[in-house]
Amino acid sequence: MRHVFTVLVQNEFGVLSRVSGLFSARGYNIESLNVAPTLDPEVSRMTIVSSGDDKIIEQILKQTNKLVTTLKVVETRELPHVQREMVLVKVKAVDAQRAEVLRIVDIFRGHVVDVTSTAYTLEITGDPEKIDTVIELLRPLGIKELVRTGVAAIARGN
Repeated sequence: MRHVFTVLVQNEFGVLSRVSGLFSARGYNIESLNVAPTLDPEVSRMTIVSSGDDKIIEQILKQTNKLVTTLKVVETRELPHVQREMVLVKVKAVDAQRAEVLRIVDIFRGHVVDVTSTAYTLEITGDPEKIDTVIELLRPLGIKELVRTGVAAIARGN
């Protein structure tokens, strides 16, 4: 089962390698990793997507909390939250396909961020399932390249 963790860490050299090393040393896979500073420049938020059974998830929480640079770890399943991911997709866009690509972008409230004579570059933001759906709809039209940001998550309310 897929799990999303938010980890507040001290914003200092080597923190990313310590957290990712913790996962790799125990054989846990990181499916997605997103790191950025918070409002406090001395603190960064890591959003990590991993999978495993309840025992593995419990170990990830305990081991990540033990790191000296870790300030707080939360598994988002425990509380109401919002998740978003962004994808940039370069799609073939020739002749009649151009209109179909634009329809899909419009339906999913995306944006065309670049146009050439043979391709559109699209930006789509939403939950991971929405991103997966858009990719599957665009695949038959000819995806040339794509880049996903990974999940960013935040608790709802206070």
